[in-house]
Amino acid sequence: MSQYDFDLFVIGGGSGGVRCARIAAGHGARVGVAEERFWGGTCVNVGCVPKKIMVHAAEYGQWAREAPAFGWTGMRAGEHDWPALVAARDAEVRRLSGIYDRLLGNAGAQAFNARATFIDPHTLDVGGRRVTAGRIVIAVGGRPIRPEIPGCELGLVSDDLFELKELPRQITVVGSGYIALEFACLLRGLGSEVDLVYRQALPLRGMDGELREAMAEALTSQGIRLHPGETLARLERVGDGVALTTGSGRTLPSGQVIFATGRVPHTEGLGLERAGITPGRSGCVPVTVQQATEQPHIFAVGDVTDQLNLTPVATAVGHALADTLFGNKPRVASFLNVPTAVFTSPPAAMVGLTEEVAAQEGPVEIYSARFTPMRHTISKQPRKTFMKLVVSARTRRVLGAHMLGEDAAEIMQGIAVAIVAGATKEDFDSTIGIHPTAAEEFVTLRTMTRRVG
Repeated sequence: MSQYDFDLFVIGGGSGGVRCARIAAGHGARVGVAEERFWGGTCVNVGCVPKKIMVHAAEYGQWAREAPAFGWTGMRAGEHDWPALVAARDAEVRRLSGIYDRLLGNAGAQAFNARATFIDPHTLDVGGRRVTAGRIVIAVGGRPIRPEIPGCELGLVSDDLFELKELPRQITVVGSGYIALEFACLLRGLGSEVDLVYRQALPLRGMDGELREAMAEALTSQGIRLHPGETLARLERVGDGVALTTGSGRTLPSGQVIFATGRVPHTEGLGLERAGITPGRSGCVPVTVQQATEQPHIFAVGDVTDQLNLTPVATAVGHALADTLFGNKPRVASFLNVPTAVFTSPPAAMVGLTEEVAAQEGPVEIYSARFTPMRHTISKQPRKTFMKLVVSARTRRVLGAHMLGEDAAEIMQGIAVAIVAGATKEDFDSTIGIHPTAAEEFVTLRTMTRRVG
């Protein structure tokens, strides 16, 4: 690699790119990384981190409203201070973004605060500087998009939530995936009137059907107005607000509309054609199992590949790639049994197969429960917890776990270890529960709900 400026150059300073660069540098490679916008990428700056901080803020309001049921007569929700939340959120984002930059320096990688584009398969333009590399990793992530309807420019996209100067009094959220539901819940929890418009009959397309039903009920119970089965026709300015007209002819007046209808790989203008790479659907970079493109020395990780767009997945893939290329430890990150969570109110989490998918592969037993957790039996809030195990009738292995309820994400992380390890239903049954908790339900589901497939 001595004929090149770098052994490895990473385009993009998000979670996957930075992890790949750090590990490669630790293995002794000469590494360069370019980031044109902000270190830490979407997750740290306009995704997981600032969103979770706002979710916490919304939860405090709920706790204050429930406090009198537990004897806290002096506590009240009051009026939310949006500027105070924004200041705290943005300070934490700056801190974490700075850590990413320092991690690269400590590892010995050279960071460039610049845009990098391809000149040819081994050469990049990095902020006007010509740089060559033996291997290149594309890790530019994704960007939000607006639907192609008249007036779409009047709506916000997910990144814009973190630029709002004040809490919207009333807002319409379009979409029913992770981002849409999380934004709808946190804004409702902070005091906004929220309408949720989506095409499907139930939110969270692709997830377990029972979980989707429980989620729709949970959204409604907190006062979010659901409009399922609606397509979009146009968006118009009306006075100080906007009006969204749906395909069925309904018009929803709103203070603002935020589109959370999808993201696409951020490859526009990257010069893939000059590198000899043909983009896939929506501009993604097609890769092999080893994350290689059609150019064997150019790789891609993270959301730009449109494989499984989750921050921990990008990080794991970036680490495995660096070990393979420079650490003499060839391996690939697994995309099987990846746990994930939706930070709604209450949150949902899942790992493994849904009932619908598992039933197509063979007979399965379903164990499920819905109940009011202790906290809400006292506070009288209409919040239910839903828990479910999908079990192979032949092997007895637990194929999937699904939950909607308080601490779902924290609980599912531990359940994921068991499922990845191949635990059976009998392993769950022989585990002593921690009482009193909601989590113990996962090891006390003795009665089969039904058998399918």
